[in-house]
Amino acid sequence: MSPEVQVRTIAESDVPDWCRAMHVGFLRRPTVSKEEVEVRLAGIDLARTQGAFAAGPDGAGRCVATFRSFAQQLTVVGGAAVPADAISNVTVSPTHRRRGLLSRMMDADLRLAKERGDAVATLISAEYPIYGRYGFGPATWITEWEIDVARTALDRRYAGPADGGRVDFATPEAVRELGPAFHERLRAVRPGLIDRSERWWRLETGALSPTSSDEPWKEPFYAVYRGPDGTVDGLLSYQVEEGWDGKLPDNTAAVRSLLAASPAAERALWHFVLSVDWISKVRSGHRAPDDVLPLLLGDPRAARVITHADYLWLRPLDVPRLLEARTYGTTAALVLDVRDPAGLASGRYLLDAAPDGATCAPTTRSPDLTLDVGELGTLYLGDESAVRLAALGRVREEREGAAATADALLRTSRRPWCPDVF
Repeated sequence: MSPEVQVRTIAESDVPDWCRAMHVGFLRRPTVSKEEVEVRLAGIDLARTQGAFAAGPDGAGRCVATFRSFAQQLTVVGGAAVPADAISNVTVSPTHRRRGLLSRMMDADLRLAKERGDAVATLISAEYPIYGRYGFGPATWITEWEIDVARTALDRRYAGPADGGRVDFATPEAVRELGPAFHERLRAVRPGLIDRSERWWRLETGALSPTSSDEPWKEPFYAVYRGPDGTVDGLLSYQVEEGWDGKLPDNTAAVRSLLAASPAAERALWHFVLSVDWISKVRSGHRAPDDVLPLLLGDPRAARVITHADYLWLRPLDVPRLLEARTYGTTAALVLDVRDPAGLASGRYLLDAAPDGATCAPTTRSPDLTLDVGELGTLYLGDESAVRLAALGRVREEREGAAATADALLRTSRRPWCPDVF
């Protein structure tokens, strides 16, 4: 490790250089506006924002790596929320890679998160191979479809929901007013969802300029589904990419967000966006891989997968707290031997679970399963199979049938989903 590179939390005066380094790492234009610095400064916690500073040819320090974290609430199976250390804006400049800078920043952040009492760390991984060595595992996946509207076999004379509900366009101001309470209601029942701050809603509705974008803000279309009793049960936003083929419209509706608290709301909003005149293709945005969308169509082959990838990664920090926070569909006991080279979550734990609650505590009993902490992160929200990980050699059965017991306890009937990037 070169002694001239200093890793530390940043001061307010460092923010312009820190933003520039982040642009370099993300291959954006390496210039930073005064407005971006102001918006960024208002949205970060300096005490949780790190930079690596290297001496340049003129002797002045220059930021060459970036890292920040912030408080987050993660919904787990059963609807409870656990405190999470959300990690974002991780970059290392090409001139200073392979020098351990990310390892130093990650280690400092995770140890502080453990001291704060965070149960888990979260991130959206830009590259798959990086974060496993820090104890993270992919816990949710996303799929994006492109739908050829002409082939959906849906009724093009659709005039609105038949269930007594209604779909209306909404203003950005109405979305900021209605959205937070609706999202909190939905977040309480959907594992993988994370909380959305007031700042998030302002950014998503144009009330606050994006921190780093070369593109001007383009206001989406917003639509709200209300059930027969008037309750807001769904929110949709989409943008249109215009195109014409001669005198024939060839426009694409790109869904930015579609959230529904009921099956009726979900069906109504998809049918709405698929029936907008002049729209020939719809891109779904990031959905859960088991989303109902393709099967809503008269011809599911009209939906073509254009993206399928890992999304939210988890890094357990407090194993008993995590395993006690979620619910279980059956009664069973399981001893997990969790390996964690960083020493933050390692130990042998007895999980005693039942549908009415669970306990988890350190134990000296012989293990049923041995696994790295990242594999526990992968299994935790119920998306992955312990039997499959055992077949891959990533989980080791110490007792025959233990992986199947883990699946009976941990797996969920619907896959967890995190639609938000952070």
